[in-house]
Amino acid sequence: MTPEEIERAVEDGMPQTVEDLKRLVAIPSVAFPGHSEAPVLEAAALVERLLRAAGLPHVRQIPIEGSFPAVFAEAPAPEGAPTVLLYAHYDVQPAGDLALWRTPPFEPTVVDGIMHGRGAADDKSGVIAHVAALRAFNGRFPVGLKVIIEGQEEYAGERLEAFVEANPDLLRADAMVIADVGNPEVGDPAITTSLRGMAAFTVEVRTLAEAVHSGSFGGAAPDALAALMRMLTALHDDQGNVRVPGLEPGAFPGEALGDEEFRALAGVLDGVSLVGDGSLADRLWASYAITVTGLDVPTVTGAINAVQAVARARVTIRIPASGDARQALNDVTAFLEKVAPWGVKVSFGDFVSGSGFQIEPGGPAMNAAERALERAFGQAPRQVGQGGSIPLVAALARQFPKAEILLYGAEDDGASIHAPNERLVLDELKRIITTEALFLAEYGGWHGAA
Repeated sequence: MTPEEIERAVEDGMPQTVEDLKRLVAIPSVAFPGHSEAPVLEAAALVERLLRAAGLPHVRQIPIEGSFPAVFAEAPAPEGAPTVLLYAHYDVQPAGDLALWRTPPFEPTVVDGIMHGRGAADDKSGVIAHVAALRAFNGRFPVGLKVIIEGQEEYAGERLEAFVEANPDLLRADAMVIADVGNPEVGDPAITTSLRGMAAFTVEVRTLAEAVHSGSFGGAAPDALAALMRMLTALHDDQGNVRVPGLEPGAFPGEALGDEEFRALAGVLDGVSLVGDGSLADRLWASYAITVTGLDVPTVTGAINAVQAVARARVTIRIPASGDARQALNDVTAFLEKVAPWGVKVSFGDFVSGSGFQIEPGGPAMNAAERALERAFGQAPRQVGQGGSIPLVAALARQFPKAEILLYGAEDDGASIHAPNERLVLDELKRIITTEALFLAEYGGWHGAA
């Protein structure tokens, strides 16, 4: 197919593409504990049907120990052509507080070319980008294909890493496309060359056998919540820099958005400062970040006058590509134990960790992808980092050191992923689908081996 034929095929297929995405976003496939498993399995079944309808001859669900099934598909390579692995995930983050959503999170709504709904961007756009790009070839693919769509990336995604290590031949490929990232802004094409790793844990502080009356005991009885707050605030200095020994800042060889653009995207309120030192690119893509993502304490509306006996927090650490996630866990938990006041009892649990990733540019797959992005977007792409973590990527890099790993996608920094009112610009999706189809067609002309 010529580039013009590919572009027409993608354009003609967009109505079906949008409908497919709506069907997928309507399924609340939250693979977190405490949520129904049925919708997750429903999403897996729909992905299986979509890949089969895209012309892939071999499609099946693969059990993943301790997790939800991955959907796997493959097609043989034409004579002398390389093989490409395509990755995305069909599970989504929980919706959170429904009162903060302007439209129901699992009722996909399209307004002015923008689809609103949980998972519309992260990462059901990636699933549909693969499906639509493959559909453009009508079953006559220019490369060998392997597709794996994960079912529990958002929670404990490291379980697929173990599967990859145990089944290397299943996923072996010359190039691997990870469609779970995006561009800094809509219409601003980028290839991600650096991913932060991630680690997380729960910390619990206990001080009393049970909560006691604040009037009778307050002022002498140690408050678990106050102790935990002192510990958590000690993680950063007055400028917001991480102050845990061993978690040193890094430098990224590129530029992020300007401060004002970043403030607008993040919704930083007027008069509130950004935190940390160094460039935005350094802080976002090459340095450690620690965030308290949850607290188990009495709510304001349900509060009683009591000194708290126990308090818990969920803490997330973002790890630069050069860092070690498990070492960072050790550093942060040891620091919290050291700064704990009053001899309080501290315990840790529910550990999660995943490594970061740094790409080596300049290979034939990267070059083909850059040319495809430039044609689809009308401007040359730039190389960026991503603060988010994709546990599978580092595992693939370790397992297949000769394979080129490419990261791009239809998300953008304003897509509100993991937040209320997640959204996807459908023109951006079309450009990414076009990119992927153009890439596969050009890369199919390169004959090599991993």
